[in-house]
Amino acid sequence: MTDNKIKYFISGIVPYMIWGTMSIPLRNIKGFPPHEILYYRIFVSTILVWATIFLFRREALKSDLKFLKSLSTRNKTKLMLLTVVSSFLITGNWFTYIYAVNSVSLKAAAFAYMVCPLLTALCGFIILKEQLTRANAIALIVAFISIILLATGSLHEVIWAIIIASFYAMYVILLKIIKGIDKFNFLGVQLILSGLMMLPLYFLHAAPFPTENIFWLHIFLIAIVFTIIPLFLNSYALMGMPSSALGILIYINPIVAFAVAFFYFKEKIDLHQLFAYLLLLLSIVIFNAPLLKSVVYKKQ
Repeated sequence: MTDNKIKYFISGIVPYMIWGTMSIPLRNIKGFPPHEILYYRIFVSTILVWATIFLFRREALKSDLKFLKSLSTRNKTKLMLLTVVSSFLITGNWFTYIYAVNSVSLKAAAFAYMVCPLLTALCGFIILKEQLTRANAIALIVAFISIILLATGSLHEVIWAIIIASFYAMYVILLKIIKGIDKFNFLGVQLILSGLMMLPLYFLHAAPFPTENIFWLHIFLIAIVFTIIPLFLNSYALMGMPSSALGILIYINPIVAFAVAFFYFKEKIDLHQLFAYLLLLLSIVIFNAPLLKSVVYKKQ
């Protein structure tokens, strides 16, 4: 396994480990409306990303502008449409996830990222014509069994989980299609579009400007650690990994989320749920066995 592939693999794992712990800062500011948390998350993230671009990445920005000028009118339109749709999808994923964590349940939020890999792998197979090996198919079957075990609770939670998962699965597929643009600059454009999409909701439910220090501390934490860093790593990983492989790594998110819910929030879990989560972990190992094997033998 080449060094670059190892970098892509690590870049694929880290975002989901980070996102798995996102319930902690969100629960800390539970008293604020979901749309308000999301708007200021996007607003702060946009400022930080574009400040970084203008200060340290101006050459990459010039290169992207040159690339855009070289595109035909048809390709420019296609890229613009894909960018707008991808921004809508990630904004929808953020909003529904925040709402689920604070107004539905942690289980619904975690369950979403159990459904998501199946949808991502399926979309990758159908839309991008990515091939699934026998081991990949077995891993997905194992994951599907674990999902069935965990889907025996509230139908309301399951529906919310499917909505959250659908937004993110399609977002991953679109990122795989969009090529030729610097991923960090693209993130900056997405954040601007996301902010514009949130404006009507923000003004419709206008609230006093938050002045609490704890709110802004958590917003900056969410913007940097839970938005900019993982989204950039996620986009980078897609440059060197199939969306189906990256999709199966999403299972790391609910496993970490489960650990946070159990050890940090002290939520109860029964034996069949524990067994289901262990099956999820097994599915990750099976799906990524060739990559893991290459890493192990390279280090020996």
